[in-house]
Amino acid sequence: MVKVTGVVFKNGGKVYYFAPGKDKYEKDTGVIVDTARGLEYAIVKTPLAEVAEEQIIPPLKPIVRVATARDKENVKRNEERKPESLRITEELIEKYKLNMKLVDCEFAFDGSKVVFYYTAPARVDFRELVKEMSSVFKTRIELRQIGIRDEIKMIGGLGACGRECCCSTCMPELKKVTIKMAKTQGLSLNPSKISGMCGRLMCCLSYENDYYNEAGKAMPKIGELVSSPDGKGIVVNVNMLKMQVRVKIEDKKKDIVSYHDYPVEQIKFKRVPKTEEKDEESSGDMHELTD
Repeated sequence: MVKVTGVVFKNGGKVYYFAPGKDKYEKDTGVIVDTARGLEYAIVKTPLAEVAEEQIIPPLKPIVRVATARDKENVKRNEERKPESLRITEELIEKYKLNMKLVDCEFAFDGSKVVFYYTAPARVDFRELVKEMSSVFKTRIELRQIGIRDEIKMIGGLGACGRECCCSTCMPELKKVTIKMAKTQGLSLNPSKISGMCGRLMCCLSYENDYYNEAGKAMPKIGELVSSPDGKGIVVNVNMLKMQVRVKIEDKKKDIVSYHDYPVEQIKFKRVPKTEEKDEESSGDMHELTD
């Protein structure tokens, strides 16, 4: 086991592990960490923990120090520069008539670089744009193309449930979501009901997928002929939360049709192994150009 301190660079972002160092940190403390991009400002989320060696990529970078008031002022100043920087960049995009939508920007802690995130239907030739941006901002410029799911994760919003989008609050990493998950949970395949703000399948479909996969193995399929305590019948509905099966039983002699709910353990049916479907929904590739 290795002792680590977990930090995030953005609210709701992925937790990264660093070597704790000599200081003691409290949760939500601002710290300066050494990264591949240089010194960066981060927030402590896990003051001290032990993780298996397989969960880290050695050697661990160190936490340099607790952030000072000057460091926090620098971070605040970078945040305040964003609106004006986005406005200027949008004007330059219009000037060069580029088919791209600017989403957000991010200043490096030491001001050595600015990363601009954008979406576009295809690759964009923005070499002239980058040259002019470099002369305007007097620093290194990086343009990074992101997918529609990454865009919603950055800007946030309210989902159909009335809560903030999972991807921008409680989901550090975007997960692959498949249409098979909706089928397994017995949800309507109407795109408007299972799609999020990004137009892709809702991230929350993955939350209970493991449970529904296991429960589904013990349940008969809808339309299947089964044996029940009251005779043979056709499955018309399954409730995987209550583990109940609704069976339609026909008495042809009396011309009577009845419906009964049974615990799944009272139902006898032939279990057939399920075949896997390939229908993955991913967030898209990211392309970047630096100058």
